[in-house]
Amino acid sequence: MPRSSAVRLSHFLPSLVLLLAGLAAAYVKDLNVFFTSLFNVLPTLVLLLGGAYCAVYRRQRELFLMITVYIAYFLLDTQTDFYRDNGKVRDDAAVVFHLVCLLLPLLFGLFAAWQERTHLFQDMVARFAVLLIFGSVALALEQSFPQALLLWLSEIRWPALHGAWMSLIQLSYPVFIAAFVLLAWQYWRHPRPLHAAQLVGLLGVFWMLPKTFILPFTLNIMCSQVMLMIAAAVAHEAYQMAFRDELTGLPGRRALNERMQRLGRNYVLAMSDVDHFKKFNDTHGHDVGDQVLRLVASKLSKISGGGRAYRYGGEEFALVFAGKTIEECMPHLEVIRESIANYSIQLRNPDSRPQDDQQGRQRRAGAGASSVSVTVSIGVAERIEQRTPEEVLKSADQALYNAKGAGRNCVIAYGQNRRGAVRMEAAAG
Repeated sequence: MPRSSAVRLSHFLPSLVLLLAGLAAAYVKDLNVFFTSLFNVLPTLVLLLGGAYCAVYRRQRELFLMITVYIAYFLLDTQTDFYRDNGKVRDDAAVVFHLVCLLLPLLFGLFAAWQERTHLFQDMVARFAVLLIFGSVALALEQSFPQALLLWLSEIRWPALHGAWMSLIQLSYPVFIAAFVLLAWQYWRHPRPLHAAQLVGLLGVFWMLPKTFILPFTLNIMCSQVMLMIAAAVAHEAYQMAFRDELTGLPGRRALNERMQRLGRNYVLAMSDVDHFKKFNDTHGHDVGDQVLRLVASKLSKISGGGRAYRYGGEEFALVFAGKTIEECMPHLEVIRESIANYSIQLRNPDSRPQDDQQGRQRRAGAGASSVSVTVSIGVAERIEQRTPEEVLKSADQALYNAKGAGRNCVIAYGQNRRGAVRMEAAAG
């Protein structure tokens, strides 16, 4: 998955929008009856719809994250309803609130970092068992030793670290910090929309808890938003699975097919293929072959002139130029072809791999490394008269075949003969 700033922003953007919307809604005063009624049912509605969505996609981790948030909402909502109706808190309000402040970030971080690695049913049983154990122990302590538990939770253990701004029990802060560091590390290692949503959701929970008894409907709104973040992340990843190629990070063939239906009257399509890829793959191995495909995809993704790259399949890539003519596109295709051809890939001997990073840095460009390069052939076709996108793509594929026959590492337009292609390649060199 590419790790550019734009991609990372796209991971966080939906969750940040939901978080800001929740913050704005929480500070709105004098809500009318419609919004008051909506906020009362919104968390349950989000859980039912989002939970069903997660269940359909067999996303156990996300489902239990939503269940954890909803249990916390239910426990605190009971307290806030009593407070609004009677003007005072229940006798067990403090101990319940402190337990939620401690267990919610703990379980949220645990379930967020717990990836599905076993059979789905076994995974579900294990997660349910963890939730049941924590809930049962907390309930038993709260029912049997409420005062002792309250004193233990509210005790200030590190006076030097306690600030006047702290509105939660001191124990909850290290738990929040540990959960945030864990989830930040998870996102850094595996950048995904879900991991971004978990981070933003944890921030929303951290903001929400101190405002539970202060701002009306803060609990309802923010719990709903956090669950929506998780559901939206599942939808985002489902979209990526369907429309984005996992190896290269480029949009896949399904995305190309959809884009081709919205190209308008004037456009150019190009087909690109890695030269001698099978031989290269057999010689250097599939890992190096994958590295080559990622390199070519990275170069093609930077195509100028308004082009957009797609993974067509195997070692083939498609390039789409909407609203362009073939004369406008050819210089940009030549630039990208030359950029790929001039790039050297460093290969190390797998039998003499360095034992540590320091040796690796010393030997990276030394005798233990060899350099190889790859080239691509490109065929280009332009829409003329009433041709369909599929016909234009077929013509580009025919031009690609001609480029292969012309000696490879060249760009050929549909209808251009091989001799002209050879001359073009020589002129470009």
